This record gives sequence, structure tokens and C-alpha cells, in this order.
Amino acid sequence: MSNPETHTGAHYFLEGLTELGTDYVFSNLGTDHVSLIEELARWDAEGRPHPGFLLCPHENVAIHMAAGYAAVTGRGQAVMVHVDAGTANSAMGMHNMFRGRLPVMLIAGKAPFTLRGELPGSRDNYVHFVQDPFDIASLVRPYVKWEYSLPSGVIAKEVLRRGHSMMQSDPPGPVYLTLPREVLAESVAADQVKAYGSERYGAVLAGGIDEVRAQAIADQLMNASQPIAVTSYLGRKADAVAALEDLALLCGVQVFEFSPSHLCISRNSPCFGGFDASKALAGADVGLMLDVDVPWLPKYVQENTAIRWTHVDVDTIKKDFPMWGFATDTRVQADCATVLRQVAGIVRAQADAAFHQKVAKRIAGWSAATEERKAGVARAAENPGKPGAISPAYLCAALGAAIAPEDIVINEAIRNSPAVLNQIPRSQPLTLLCGAGGGLGYSGGMALGAKLANPKKRVLQVVGDGGFHFSTPTSVYATAQRYGLPIFTVVLDNGGWQAVKEAVLRVYPDGSAAQTNEFQARLQGQDRHFEQVAQAFGAYGECVSDPGQVEAAIARCLKAVDAGQAAVLNVQIGLQ
Repeated sequence: MSNPETHTGAHYFLEGLTELGTDYVFSNLGTDHVSLIEELARWDAEGRPHPGFLLCPHENVAIHMAAGYAAVTGRGQAVMVHVDAGTANSAMGMHNMFRGRLPVMLIAGKAPFTLRGELPGSRDNYVHFVQDPFDIASLVRPYVKWEYSLPSGVIAKEVLRRGHSMMQSDPPGPVYLTLPREVLAESVAADQVKAYGSERYGAVLAGGIDEVRAQAIADQLMNASQPIAVTSYLGRKADAVAALEDLALLCGVQVFEFSPSHLCISRNSPCFGGFDASKALAGADVGLMLDVDVPWLPKYVQENTAIRWTHVDVDTIKKDFPMWGFATDTRVQADCATVLRQVAGIVRAQADAAFHQKVAKRIAGWSAATEERKAGVARAAENPGKPGAISPAYLCAALGAAIAPEDIVINEAIRNSPAVLNQIPRSQPLTLLCGAGGGLGYSGGMALGAKLANPKKRVLQVVGDGGFHFSTPTSVYATAQRYGLPIFTVVLDNGGWQAVKEAVLRVYPDGSAAQTNEFQARLQGQDRHFEQVAQAFGAYGECVSDPGQVEAAIARCLKAVDAGQAAVLNVQIGLQ
């Protein structure tokens, strides 16, 4: 009897990733990955296809590249890091992806569990003793849907399928898997390992609702005098953007985005009401909350108890928010695009000419307020600022005029986000991405991931100087250079964390910090040349402090990007 064919656990792990359809493994490898590295070399020598391994000098870039890729494709990728240290460096990105409902499989090696050479892969290095915590998954447990440690290469493919199905199931999000070194090195007979296809083990996605509830929503909208909708992340699916605009035009629903993580409705739509629904709440009678975590800040908004709210969301109960606090009359956990199309179909079948006339009149009635809002945006853009203190609105208007509608904008401007949102108008789905979590330093990696997924589109990252520090920029531009991902970064340098200063002033407007103008948030030093960080890794960079030079500087940066070179424009917007 012949000996059965055997391979290492690492071999079957690579096969499993390949069978999942994984495009990329964004990685920062270590001593725990020796068997995987050996298998990759063997596979490459044999010409076997496998996911692309992109090496990132820091895990912050790796995890946020996965975030950007998932945000524009909807497909979660793998991130492979080194034991507890790499997991810890990935934790902030996992928080951001968890809050953004972006799928990713974070995979970390584990220190060997054998000490004396009992098994292949046993401990052979000092660090194997110090990188073995009691509970490695605790580093990311608040931010994952599922966690597991691979016990044997025999079930590598089944474990990978389970993790993949968990991360892609609605609501999507991060999962975490650890790989003991001995498990990757063990020999496993080929006839013991089975495949697990998506048709029987795949993800579960949210769908529509029953006809009774769809009819009830349609009835509310058809009888409403002033319906509104508030959303934030509905735009994570392109078809949901079209469905929302269609229903809004059909029923005369004014749509607001509050702290959006995606573009949810075209800025050109007559139904787009801006980024603050608070003023519209007073006159509204029917409200839709659509894929939104925080529709407004209750501290600053007078509640209108007469509004009948319907909440349609992939995560209606907000199960991972210890406290939430927004009352709704109807709660539906479903796919927004499907539900909105269901409701629109009912309205079209039942509405008469009088209804359509009422809607047309309602939409026309918004035009004066819309023009006033647009005029205010235009006035803000007209003020260029002064040398050393360029107006963010003026700068962002120039950026908006210089890029194409299909270009992708990653917004990490934080306190200057209103300038980005208002002055860089987006009309197409998935052309605006913002952070949904609280961790700064995401936009560099996300820009790289978005560019990787859309190589023919420009990707623009707008980030504050504080966020730029957090982004591990040397890793960002080293990765951009190595893999040919020319992103355009605009740094808004105000010398520190404006958000910290404003937070203090909101609570203590007349306090000692305000009187002394000391908010422990200044970062400026004698020399601050963020563009030179990028230049060290082959990027084009320049600093602009004169408003009169803004348009020319943007043009030079875009010329470099279009020629295949990353670019950084460091913009002096004045010290906070």
C-alpha cells in the first residue's frame, strides 16, 4: 500500500485562502509564519496561483488597506500579522472596521506551544517566550464578530470558510484567527482535507421585508406632509444610493447625511438637504432612519415627538452600542436597497396624479433653502484666507474643481470635514469614504486599498496634521512606492489637534484653558515638512502657505499622480 500524499498545515491554509477567492493578504510577517513563507516559495516555484501577499512595513497600513479595499468592493480580504505585537498594532484599525461594518479576516500567528523540539515549529527563539499572552484574542475581542485558534491543519479549510462567512454575513465586520506555529508545520494527509464551498457554507445576507410592513411604510410616505430621511452608511452599497434617490424623488423625501461614512445620495439631487437634519425635524411628520448609527446629537436637538420614525438598518438594535438612545416606532433589520425598492414599487402602483403633484410641489418648495445653502458654501469658498492661514473651504473648493466625478475622496479632515463634504462635491456612489470609528490615522491605508481596487481612478486623501502623524506615513509611502499605488495626500496643517481644543471649549467655554489659550493640543515645532516624509520614499511633495499658489500646487501634484507617483501637498491653514 502506497503512502498517502501529505502536505503541511500551511499548504492547506493557502489552499483554503485561494478557494475563498481571497485577492490579497495584507501582511506584516514574523517568526510565526515560517511554514507559510516556505509554502509560498514552493508554490511560486511550481507556478501555483494564490492570493497576492502585499508586505506593509506597519500593521496600521495593512489593516486600513484592507478597509479601503473592502469599502469600495464589499469583499473582505485577509490581514496577516505577527503574534500579539502585530495584533495590538492592528487593534485600532479593527475598531474602525468594526464600526464601519467592513469585513476583514485578521490572522495572527501564535508563539509555539512546545518548548523542547517535541514537534516541528517548536520554540527556537527568545521572543517565543515573551510573545505568548494568556488571552491573545482579548486584544481585539471588542471589535470582532468571531474568533478562533486553528487546532489542526486537517480543518484549515473549514475554519477559513467559517471565518469568511462570518465576516461577510450581514452586518459584515472583522473576524480574528490565530495560527499556532506547530499547526502550520504539521504534516497532514491530503485525503483527510475537504473543501467547503460557499453554496453550502456561505454568508447570510439581509434581504427585504414582508408585504404588510412594506405597505405600512408606503402608506406613511404617501400620507406625509413633510417626510425626511437621515442616513450615514447606506452608501456602502451602490444600488442602495440609487434606490434612496429614486424613493426620495418619488415621495418627496428630503434626505440628510449626518457624519456620513459614505456618499448616500448625490449632492446634485433636489432631495439632498445637507449634513444636518436638526432644522428639518421641527416641521417633519414622517421620518426614515436608514443605515445610520447617530442621526443627530440629542444634546443639541429639540426632539419632535410627533414624528413617526421608521428605522431600516442592517443593524437596527445597535447590538454593540452599550447605550444608543434614539426612539423609533418601527424597527426593521433588513437591506435598505431592497426595502426601499419594495416601498417604491408599492407607491408607484398605488399613487395617483394628485399625489405626484403634491410631491412635485413639495420638492419645488425646497429650492429656496437649497440655493441658500449652496450660496453659503460658495461664499465660504470665496475667502482664500491669508499667507500662512489658507482657508480650508477655499482649498477644498480648488480640489473639488480639479478632480473628476469618479475620483475617490477619503476624508480624515476631522474638524475641517465640513469643508471636505461641502466643497468637494460627490455625485457617484463609492466616491466618498469617511471614518466611522474613533481611531485616527486611517486615511492613508484606506487610500492605498481603494487605489489597489480601482487602479484607473484617482484617490485623494484629505487628512489633518494630527491624523497624518497617526497614519504611520513612512509605511504608507513605502507601500505606495513598492506596489505602484500613486495616491494624492493633502495635509491640512493647523499645528495640532483642533478637535481637542473645541472639545474643551464646548464644556468649559470660559474656563482657564480658554483664558490662557492652552489646550495641550499643539504639535507645531520649528520645522514641519510632512511632504518630505513622502519624498523619502519617492513621492512628489510640496508645501503651500500662500492662497495664490493653491491651484498651481494642486495641478503639479495631480500631474505627478497621473504619471504614477504618489504626491503630498502640505497646506498651512494657520495655527490653532
